[in-house]
Amino acid sequence: MKTVDHFNFENKKALIRVDFNVPLDDQLQVTDTTRIEAAKPTILKILEDGGAAILMSHLGRPKAQEDEFSMRHICSKVSEIIGVEVTYVANCIGDEAIQAAQNLGMGQILLLENLRYHDEEKKGDVAFAKALSELGDIYVNDAFGTAHRAHASTTIIAQFFPENKCFGNLLSKEIESLDRVLNNSEKPVLAILGGAKVSSKITVIENILDKVDAMIIGGGMAYTFIKAQGGSIGDSICEDDKMPLALEILKKAEEKNVTIHLPIDVLAADDFSETANTKVVAINDIPDGWQGLDAGPGSVQVFDAVVQQSKTILWNGPLGVFELAPFSGATIALGNSIAQATKNEAFSLVGGGDSVAAVKQFGFDSKVSYVSTGGGAMLEMLEGKTLPGIAAILD
Repeated sequence: MKTVDHFNFENKKALIRVDFNVPLDDQLQVTDTTRIEAAKPTILKILEDGGAAILMSHLGRPKAQEDEFSMRHICSKVSEIIGVEVTYVANCIGDEAIQAAQNLGMGQILLLENLRYHDEEKKGDVAFAKALSELGDIYVNDAFGTAHRAHASTTIIAQFFPENKCFGNLLSKEIESLDRVLNNSEKPVLAILGGAKVSSKITVIENILDKVDAMIIGGGMAYTFIKAQGGSIGDSICEDDKMPLALEILKKAEEKNVTIHLPIDVLAADDFSETANTKVVAINDIPDGWQGLDAGPGSVQVFDAVVQQSKTILWNGPLGVFELAPFSGATIALGNSIAQATKNEAFSLVGGGDSVAAVKQFGFDSKVSYVSTGGGAMLEMLEGKTLPGIAAILD
């Protein structure tokens, strides 16, 4: 696996695909700088070698070339985080971009305009990819969040750099961390899957049953499993059409000697709101008019014991509606459990939008081994798929 560490960038212009698809507020100010910070080590390595960095990314989902999606809004924030003045150019291809790239001195950074201002980006257009490739000497992909898309800048472009292409620090770390969980893990291996729907995690569950020793299934999707086993779940979220599948998963797990842990109790509410009445009840005995919105204290205890016995831990999805304060308890408790296990030398990987949001919100991001930056990309890797953006570099 070729990374930036395999290259000396002296007098070279590195064309780097970063993932600067960051959230902006009404004043078009960046509200979360995680993705920019994640790209910093790769950019600095190139500059310290005596090279220059040309950054390309998409921002949002522009339909035309709406100004709110212009990369110029994030340029000053990128400068601030990297610690080097960043120049912005109002296109990513064409004469203006070529001129800006040619004028770029070593040790300098250029930020190209939003790739998705051109429809050809998402279409994986070869001519567009070739036009981008003419801006740099070495292609670096450091955008894990878009590695599952066969877009021009993430995949197609690599063919124009047959010998001069590599992974950035962030993307190589993502690959290594996921590989450590899926293929080179220290046992026992535990997967914790939460979130609302079984349907969105079916292929993940099926793929990792061969790789784990235990699995905790929490969040909204637990109720489909409980109801399938004959439990009463009141008004809790449930995918009735997925109940046969839930039973099939339990059967497969048993055949493969994988222990599945479902919540035993829940914090139920009589309304989906912070001001609802709540009570702790057995998960298979939730009264009508009530819905489970968080795992209960008994479940938290059981899950903690499972986590402490594990040497490799994958966490994807919260245990409850953590966005509402009264129903964040089990997710916070799980974060504490994983932090403790990590301290005791377990390897812990957290990924997927909601669980990443939870670990950041509750301050666990520095207490686990690795927090993945790509939701969809990580899920596809967990499903056993080869990501086009990764394959293009390895090719």
